[in-house]
Amino acid sequence: MTYEPIVLYEDNHLLVVVKEQNLACCPDESGDENLLDLLKEDLRVRYDKKGNVFLGLVHRLDRPTGGVMVFAKTSKAAARLSEQMKSGDFSKRYFAVVRGTPEERSGRLVNWLKKNTVNNTVYLSTQGTDGAKLAVLDYAALEEKGGYCLTDIRLHTGRSHQIRVQMAGISHPLYGDQRYGGPDAKKGKLGLWAYSLAFTHPVLKERMRFMAEPPEGELPWRAFDIGAAMRAEERTFSFEKYVKF
Repeated sequence: MTYEPIVLYEDNHLLVVVKEQNLACCPDESGDENLLDLLKEDLRVRYDKKGNVFLGLVHRLDRPTGGVMVFAKTSKAAARLSEQMKSGDFSKRYFAVVRGTPEERSGRLVNWLKKNTVNNTVYLSTQGTDGAKLAVLDYAALEEKGGYCLTDIRLHTGRSHQIRVQMAGISHPLYGDQRYGGPDAKKGKLGLWAYSLAFTHPVLKERMRFMAEPPEGELPWRAFDIGAAMRAEERTFSFEKYVKF
């Protein structure tokens, strides 16, 4: 069956799509089907391309996380977008459904994270620990339902499993997180969705922003007013730019 991606935007330089949850974003050791290869094949078929199709992976989403991703269709676009990632010009926003409601309804989490590559698990660590990386995010509680809270997350760094580990670190693990959620973790899809992505077009130099709602009929999203959260997100945080670390 031919893969039909959900395309939010496409030109000669960029391809912005919605990644489904539980689909790998790129090839890994599992050998499972992945979004990057599916998109390359889709481009090859749609444009009747011969030989290999170039598509640059600019950033990643963990397999259980869905939402907006941008890919580069040229090496120049890939290099310029990668530079924006390093400089903090990428604006990445997520909805996360967490257990309980943070006592401080909004705030900034600053931690040092270390990854165990043997079991693919990330741990809270301390500054100066070999391999530990700085992780920073801002969060804001939006709506409470049934012991869970819809939370808006703004990333300043892009560490592996960052949101899951940092929210679990303040005793508010994500819905459906079997790895970091403890014995009370709900089964089902992970309550994490990359709903907004903003960056500067690598060639046109225009500021661009793309948004996509999580699947409204699926848990845990159907328990919350996602539409209202999307409309209100501009007011969630009082600052426009990322702090650069």
